[in-house]
Amino acid sequence: MCEKTQIESVTRAVNPYRDFNSFMLLAKNPDLRFIISNTTEAGIFFDSSCKFSDSPAASFPGKLTQLLFERFKNNLGGFVILACELIDNNGKELKSCVLKYAELWKLGGDFCRWIENENVFCNTLVDRIVTGFPAAEAENIFRELGYKDMLLDTAEPYHLWVIEGDFENELPLKKAGFNVIWTNNAAPYKKMKVRILNGSHTSLVFPSLLCSIETVGESLKDELLMKYLNVCLFDYILPVLGETQDNKNFANAVLERFANPYIRHLWKSISLNSVSKFSARVLPTVIDYMAENKALPKPLVFSLACLIEYYKSNDVNDDPNASAFIKENSISSILSNAELWGMDLSDMNVLINESIEIISRKGIREALRWSLF
Repeated sequence: MCEKTQIESVTRAVNPYRDFNSFMLLAKNPDLRFIISNTTEAGIFFDSSCKFSDSPAASFPGKLTQLLFERFKNNLGGFVILACELIDNNGKELKSCVLKYAELWKLGGDFCRWIENENVFCNTLVDRIVTGFPAAEAENIFRELGYKDMLLDTAEPYHLWVIEGDFENELPLKKAGFNVIWTNNAAPYKKMKVRILNGSHTSLVFPSLLCSIETVGESLKDELLMKYLNVCLFDYILPVLGETQDNKNFANAVLERFANPYIRHLWKSISLNSVSKFSARVLPTVIDYMAENKALPKPLVFSLACLIEYYKSNDVNDDPNASAFIKENSISSILSNAELWGMDLSDMNVLINESIEIISRKGIREALRWSLF
């Protein structure tokens, strides 16, 4: 069943690149209490080239620091900041970046103490598949609505938000009927979701794109890609994550969610910032598997080979430096670049080269079959 909901709670949008003054004025609103961020895995990072005088700073933590300092100057209370990026300890990492900017920009000890004492940076986990503007269906929906809405968005019914802390008295999400868990430890929920759901997406995205398949649903209808996904999920991801009943139930539910016929989830959208996504979503499983089995998990390493092969041959939506480095350098240089992956992956060199050679010589489908044996 497909349901339509009209969202009336968003009153305006402020583009800090076009109207930096209006962005900074938000800091002076005493009623503003919660800040929610969702800038993908690549969004929470410290860029030392950002300057306090930039209008705005290029990085998201830099922009947030500018806003927080304006708030501090006006002697107002701090914020509850809910970071939704899919990295470990996302709130803690965001706070660390803000404090680094405060130090870099020499904003003073009083400001740093205000950040520590007046603001709460919550680690969170968000789980919902949101596929964006439904271009293929938009005109029909416009006719049903009786007007054009260029902010249409599509999402699955399932949703979960796990938040470290408890601000239900200020932000009554559970009372409003949302599937929200206030907890003192989001880590177990995040690990399960990132390894199973996001890890499956990131493992399957480039094998699917190399097969010229556009959506997740189409991949699940493809016998070979579905077999590859099942092997990655049930033979490699779950065994090192822990084959508990909760993990098994979640994995089976994820496959049902991926197959939802109302969700047209484009692989091109999923492929955004895939270098950082691979490091956060798949690489931890690879590391754990190697520690337990003293061998590389062939299908998961094959997914990295597909990423490299795709990046070398196509325009991608990723950090320009990362995509350029992959396009212009040898496999050994790519794998040994710890700035790309967070660690040196040279141990994968032989298997990655063999994977790419088979893709080139026999084609992606034969290579996929090879990766499973």
